[in-house]
Amino acid sequence: MNTKTMERAEVVIVGAGGGGAVLGLALAQKGIGTLVLEQAAGPPSGLRGEIIQPNGQQVLDRLGLLGQLLPDATKSVRLFHFCRAGGERLCTVDYDMLPPPYNRALVTLPNVAHHAILRALDSRAPGALRYGVQFKRLLREGRRVVGVEAECEGKPLTISAKLLVGADGAFSKVREALGIPSRLHLYREGYLIAILDSPDEMDEARYFVGRRTIFGLFPAAGRKVYLFYMIQAGSMPAMKAAGLDALRAKWLTIDPGLEKTVQSLVDWDQTAYMPTARVRTARWVADGAALIGDAAHAMNPHASQGRMQAMADAMSLADLIPSCLERGDWSAEAVGAYERSRRPQVEMLQHLADEQVLFWNTGNPLLALLRDRVFRTLDRNRRLRHRVLATTAGLRKTTPFGLLDRLMAVGFLPDPHADKLSTESVMGHE
Repeated sequence: MNTKTMERAEVVIVGAGGGGAVLGLALAQKGIGTLVLEQAAGPPSGLRGEIIQPNGQQVLDRLGLLGQLLPDATKSVRLFHFCRAGGERLCTVDYDMLPPPYNRALVTLPNVAHHAILRALDSRAPGALRYGVQFKRLLREGRRVVGVEAECEGKPLTISAKLLVGADGAFSKVREALGIPSRLHLYREGYLIAILDSPDEMDEARYFVGRRTIFGLFPAAGRKVYLFYMIQAGSMPAMKAAGLDALRAKWLTIDPGLEKTVQSLVDWDQTAYMPTARVRTARWVADGAALIGDAAHAMNPHASQGRMQAMADAMSLADLIPSCLERGDWSAEAVGAYERSRRPQVEMLQHLADEQVLFWNTGNPLLALLRDRVFRTLDRNRRLRHRVLATTAGLRKTTPFGLLDRLMAVGFLPDPHADKLSTESVMGHE
């Protein structure tokens, strides 16, 4: 017969992904007793490079980790070139338009930042991170959540807590247990990703758009290149059946200058598939509980902000929790201050990402024409280019385009202020 283990914590977090691990570390640094429960057997080891945008770099800096990322595992990138499939440049975005020190994108080798966060959490609060733990159900007193029941190595585990945080992804079991209404949308496209060897040092990113075509190449440390290629969801078996030669040939039609690099793709084990989904929820909080990251608001990767927004959630909630502890108030109203602060930016990014899906992923020639016109306008229009960059960098809460801006972007109206940067402040740089 299994013996039930009873434990107590001030905060229990289900999921040690991009948001859960950051929240666990931020709370540990504040001296708040926290347990982080992760169902995987250990730290992630999958093939997934990462672009850390300036707002994510700010979070890592606050945690004392940005300067600890090893230079042989990271690559600082200033210029991103957007091109038509085949090679024609449409627009170049220069991160140097942003205020230093966060005026670059940071490309890491797989899981580098995540592992650094997990190591720091384990060092700061030994035993706070538990692997191989399955969430089972909530503990409640009336309407309020007061803990969780879980299973670890086949043994029941009960943890009482003042706050439960669901950081367990787009298919969140915590969200389901809380009964929070949500809408999960699975996109028709996902991404094949790979990290290949480059014969030459690559310093600038290239991003190709075409008819139902997205192909990105980002320079990584050690003469590596991180690639992602849009494919139809569920098409990996057919792609593997067609063979690597067919895949390399497709890539070369998109970027003819990639010939030497694609030769380093010799095995399907060098690739992985990343599905894409969007989650919209009626609310992110309940009495004694909160959702962060993809559990609350998964978004399409076109926003380049999915993981960054999970990290921002974590820091916002970590900043709120001490006052909840002091007042002893874990009501949805009290915890909801986190949601009220975060939701505007998240919803703006979700909407923007879906607009990009419509225009960037399109096979419609008219939509593609409008997309390319916008890119060319951005290349000439410093004001709009800066707004788009600040949004991608996670430094804006509001949409980069109003109605007049949209008309200017497609070339229907002139922009008398095209050469002027906006005087409005961006987040983190007031």
